[in-house]
Amino acid sequence: MRSPADLVPHEPDEGLRESVDSARLVVVKVGSSSLTTASGGIDDERIGELARVLAERRARGVRVVLVSSGAIAAGLAPLGLVHRPRDLATQQAAASVGQGLLVHRYTAAMAELGITVGQVLLTADDVIRRTHYRNAARTLFRLLDLGVLPVVNENDTVATQEIRFGDNDRLAALVAQVLRADLLVLLSDVDGLYDGPPARPGSRLIREVRGPADLEKVVLGRVGAGGVGTGGIVTKIDAARLATQVGIPVVLAAAAQAASALSGGRVGTLFRSTGTRKATRLLWLAHATVPVGRLRLDPGAVAAVVTRRLSLLPAGVTGVEGRFAAGDPVDLVDESGVVVGRGLVSYDSSELPGLLGRSTRALAEELGAAYAREVVHRDDLVVLRRAAPASR
Repeated sequence: MRSPADLVPHEPDEGLRESVDSARLVVVKVGSSSLTTASGGIDDERIGELARVLAERRARGVRVVLVSSGAIAAGLAPLGLVHRPRDLATQQAAASVGQGLLVHRYTAAMAELGITVGQVLLTADDVIRRTHYRNAARTLFRLLDLGVLPVVNENDTVATQEIRFGDNDRLAALVAQVLRADLLVLLSDVDGLYDGPPARPGSRLIREVRGPADLEKVVLGRVGAGGVGTGGIVTKIDAARLATQVGIPVVLAAAAQAASALSGGRVGTLFRSTGTRKATRLLWLAHATVPVGRLRLDPGAVAAVVTRRLSLLPAGVTGVEGRFAAGDPVDLVDESGVVVGRGLVSYDSSELPGLLGRSTRALAEELGAAYAREVVHRDDLVVLRRAAPASR
């Protein structure tokens, strides 16, 4: 295992940096602290500079989607709040006030450059549920086809866990996956990933991350001292991991370096793609959802789900834990409690107890055709690990 002192930052491959400049569809995420003052006011100069950078890329034929934090931060000053509130209700109130202000500033700045802005508010739920996922993708692509710059933000006024965990970094990775983007650029108030806290003497910038081994022993801290954002370097690493796993390279750089970062300049940290294109919704289901319940499976159902990759039927479920609604993510566990998969359940938790152990044919005959459906459809299910061997 390497220590930070032994970690030699890689010099980025020139070909990879050239591929950044040649990207035709780019998702750019900018954090709250890069758009606002510490007191919560929107910095028009920063908004204007970012608008000019994005306009320049568009003029070169690049399709750009902007994922922007800042709604809660922008709402602080109008509400007379000095610091980011801790309680969820006040955070949501600030987001409600700030989102309109934020989009208005983007609209005005882009309009000066002849660009139309379209607001898209999403939650993780919108890109996990099958029908919502398709709708989100269709809307974003249509906006791009119409020459509009989509400005995406977390729907903070209704989000819960997403607000607390700085989800816009992960949301940006998801949007990049939905659009099968060529590049994801994360703009922050630090100029890349360091092998230790950036302010610590001796910490060095890591120019390139080729894979998980390059992150061994790296000491991760939080980004930003202004107190207006929720993200940190950890959420950016998670976002980079999600994107690179599906073949999308990631650049992490300071907002002030946006022009260079987008044009392949030797700034920030470049995360190489480590995987190939795959079913992005299932990747998100596996790595970015929080299960709200558990379904216990008998051995036959475990084999069907894990080995044969079939849907989960009521006959194979032996127990239900937690309270959830149809469409929520739940973990699938074997008889020993080992998590073997995760899926989007088709029934409310209150409906399932009366269905367990029964065939879909019998349920349809007794309760109607609506009850012939799977508990978890195979298209909404991802295998996480093999079941534990049976004891002898």
